[in-house]
Amino acid sequence: MSFISVFDVIGPNMVGPSSSHTAGACAIAYLAQKMNNGVLKKVTFTLYGSFSKTYRGHGTDRALLGGIMGFSTDDIRIRDSFSIAAAKGIDFSFIPNDTNTDLHPNTVDIRMENEDGRVMSVRGESTGGGKVRIVRINQVQVDFTGEYNAVIIIQQDKPGVAAHITKCLGDYNVNIAFMRIFRESKGETAYTIVESDGKLPDHIASRLRDNPHIHDVMLIQN
Repeated sequence: MSFISVFDVIGPNMVGPSSSHTAGACAIAYLAQKMNNGVLKKVTFTLYGSFSKTYRGHGTDRALLGGIMGFSTDDIRIRDSFSIAAAKGIDFSFIPNDTNTDLHPNTVDIRMENEDGRVMSVRGESTGGGKVRIVRINQVQVDFTGEYNAVIIIQQDKPGVAAHITKCLGDYNVNIAFMRIFRESKGETAYTIVESDGKLPDHIASRLRDNPHIHDVMLIQN
């Protein structure tokens, strides 16, 4: 039997009303904005399952918008996230999707566009009690929770890249909790996600980029 803590039942410190529909939504978007390099200009949220049905009443829309601007789950600015986003010049929209029914009931796709035109999409699931999972980045299926500090590496699936990554981590004495590689197909785009018990050094990103087959590096620090 798995252990369930009192915090899983009560949920996190949050601007309510729902740990799944509000805090979880905010946490997904908060993780997504950490993968966004550059100034956000446009964001589209596509909501599935119960998210699509109750996003206005449960404040899921305000929480998603707050999270994408970097607000934590207990930040009272979430209540005013619409006006704050408008003042920042962020174009935002919410699209309920009732046709895809084979997804987790609390799922959102977040499409982010920077001022330089770069686009990234992230799919997240709110799994209850404020906990979340990121299950897709762009078109690649992934799996991480954001509970650990992490580095996400976008790379070409080529021999020697994984060895370069592990050598960099070893040189900086990074204690690896989990390391997983996800890819579209052999030789195509791949994502390496390394989760660590401790804080990752900021300058490790530039060291990782020394490999010509690594396209981007994103640090997700708690």
